[in-house]
Order: sequence, then C-alpha cells, then structure tokens
Amino acid sequence: MTPDEYCQQKAARSGSSFYYSFLFLPHNQRRAITALYAFCREVDDVVDECQDPQLAATKLAWWRQELARLHAGTAQHPVTQALQTARSEFNLPEEQLLEIIDGMEMDLQQSRYLDFKALSLYCYRVAGVVGLLAAEIFGYQDRKTQKYAHDLGIAFQLTNIIRDVGEDARMGRIYLPIEDLQRFEVTAAELLNARHSDNFRRLMDFQIERAESYYAQAISELPAVDRQAQRPGLMMAAIYRTLLDEIRRDGCQVLTQRTSLTPVRKLWIAWRTWLRG
Repeated sequence: MTPDEYCQQKAARSGSSFYYSFLFLPHNQRRAITALYAFCREVDDVVDECQDPQLAATKLAWWRQELARLHAGTAQHPVTQALQTARSEFNLPEEQLLEIIDGMEMDLQQSRYLDFKALSLYCYRVAGVVGLLAAEIFGYQDRKTQKYAHDLGIAFQLTNIIRDVGEDARMGRIYLPIEDLQRFEVTAAELLNARHSDNFRRLMDFQIERAESYYAQAISELPAVDRQAQRPGLMMAAIYRTLLDEIRRDGCQVLTQRTSLTPVRKLWIAWRTWLRG
C-alpha cells in the first residue's frame, strides 16, 4: 500500500463530511488535503483511543519527532511520507502542523474550559490551524482569505463540540465553557449523567447561535476573487450547517444521541454547493 493509498483509506473510513468535499478537487490538491486530514486523524486517534494519558503523551511526542523527520525529508510513517510531497508543493508550515499536536496535548492536560476565550485557543489549535493549512492547498490570491479560513475552522470545531456533547461527557470531557453552564444553570453533573432539561436546550441553542455566527462571519470575509478556489470549505460549511439544523430540529438531544447525515445527503449537499461556485 502506498502512502497516498493509506491516507485515502484513513479518510474514507472516517465517513467525515470533509471527505466528500475532497472528491471534487484536482488530483494534486485532493492528494494533499487527504494527507493533511489523515495526519489530523492519526494524532486525534492517539488521544481518543489511548486510555493511559502517559502513553498518549509518549505517542504525541513521537509525532513531534516525526514532523522533524518530515522537515528533514526522512519521514517514516505513511501519512507523513504523503505529507512530504504536499508540504513542498503547497508550502505547508511545519509550525502549524506542530500546533495541531499542541491542541491534542491540551486534551491530555485539561477536560474543562473556564470561558470561551480559553476554549478558543483549543479550537484554533485543532481546527483553525487546519483551516489555514487547507486554504494553502486550495489556493488564494487575497490574504484576507486566511481570516476566512481561520474562522471557518473555528466554526467546524464548535459544531463538532455541539454534536459530541454526550459522547465527550462519557469520556469525562466537557468542552462547553463553565461560564456558559453557569449562565444557563446547567451543572457538569447533568452533562455527565445525560440529563436533558429546558435549561440544557437553551444552552445548546446558544452554542448553535455562536457556531452559526462564525460561519456567517467566515463566509462574509471570503474575498470574491478566491471564492471558486475555496469551494471545498464552502461545501464543508454547507454540510455542517445542515447538521446544526438537524440537531436543532431534533431538540438538541445530543446527550443521548449523535446526529449525523447520510453519505448520500452529504454528497448531494457537496455537489450542489460545488455547482453554485
């Protein structure tokens, strides 16, 4: 199996909305964004699948060393071997790849966030940086597109947090800021014990509105000259905003279920958005 085939399988198995937006890209861009996505999945899986935090930290330290080998042209892992081509072709900064690992390490160091400012740093590292790297791969002429890519990445991560509230709580993690819980009078124990309430519904409506504001802000920031090149991000945004609509329509039952869209629906939304240009 070649490094590119490994990354392709990693992306396809995830069933992620991102995968469907890659399908419409030219070969070299599709190969590069798939390698980047596979890298994100690899380091994220370290945190999600390792029960021992010390072992997870050791594995993330290995990935830091692997990025140094990538920089030196001696990558060992199939994902970083695939990234080697992408990094040279699309000028992907090593420090931004390292910041993704910084974000994963935050999951080993804390499971609560005092306020949205603290959560924003986490969102930037695990998603905003990915948005910036993706923008490099898709291409742009106006540097304002970087602000769009950053904010869109934040919107994606806020959507993930909303969708996974129950799943994360069962792992002992609460990403909803403590100040928000206090504002809506929802306790951590209610999340950990999956107790739905009217207050929780209002809390989640607030979270959805925050995510939507980031989508709207990002799209308003995208310069017209780069809209066509950045269509993959717009496709992902269309899929994720539809997911938010479904969560709201279901009454925000995210403590006990994981709302998702079917592959056919994701593909249809992606295709429709691509045609709009």
